[in-house]
Amino acid sequence: MVVIQQLANELIEAEKTRKPIAPLSERFPNITLDDAYQIQLQYVAEKRAQGARIIGKKIGATSKAIQEMFGVGQPDYGHLFDTMMYSDGDKVPLERLLQPKVECEIAFVLKKDLTGPTVTPLDVIEATDYIVPAIEIIDSRIEDWNIRFEDTVSDNGSSALVVMGSKPTKLEGLDLSCLGMNVSHNGEFLESATGAAVLGNPLYAIAWLANALSAYDVPLLAGEIVLSGAFTKALPIQDGDTFTAEFAHLGSVTASFTDGRNVE
Repeated sequence: MVVIQQLANELIEAEKTRKPIAPLSERFPNITLDDAYQIQLQYVAEKRAQGARIIGKKIGATSKAIQEMFGVGQPDYGHLFDTMMYSDGDKVPLERLLQPKVECEIAFVLKKDLTGPTVTPLDVIEATDYIVPAIEIIDSRIEDWNIRFEDTVSDNGSSALVVMGSKPTKLEGLDLSCLGMNVSHNGEFLESATGAAVLGNPLYAIAWLANALSAYDVPLLAGEIVLSGAFTKALPIQDGDTFTAEFAHLGSVTASFTDGRNVE
């Protein structure tokens, strides 16, 4: 039997102490996807009780690269809190994290609610105020990223921190499936991709999320930030690293990482 409250507490404690836990799916081989989302919702309830405020949602495992990297075959999602947010160019403290990786994507900021289960890409366009480049720092409270789909879902979609770009752009006239992005690491070009890597189009990802959330009576709300999913594979981070994601028409976003424990 999966103990929802116990596992949610274990994940919160792992985040607090920076000591990862054994995979839930190994300890509870019969864990279901519904169990995993119930653990996530309990994790969210505990975070809110501690004073964190929900400001949006994130979609994960939308690209083939990410799905292959972590051995999953469908998207997942997690909740974003105000305590996660950084701005373009900020120094991000690695001491907050366990085993972080970078994902580069587009953030949607909503002006209308989106409530599934029948949300379409057109609904997403009408509900979007603007988009900005974003860097999500994913992290796992599970040892060595040894995760099955149920593990990452339970672990709030492996979400940790977000660096938001500073240039809002309206959707009008943009074809997000063809939108190009270049990623650089410490000033050196690393790789490129287009929005087609995100379920064919990031709009489809947002619609998928709104519809998936309806099963748990969770809407996407006006004013919320929604991360639509990574264009490329997740990239490991070391102390002193700087990553920049530059998007056609949208501008760029940069995150630099420093570990305060290494400062003498």
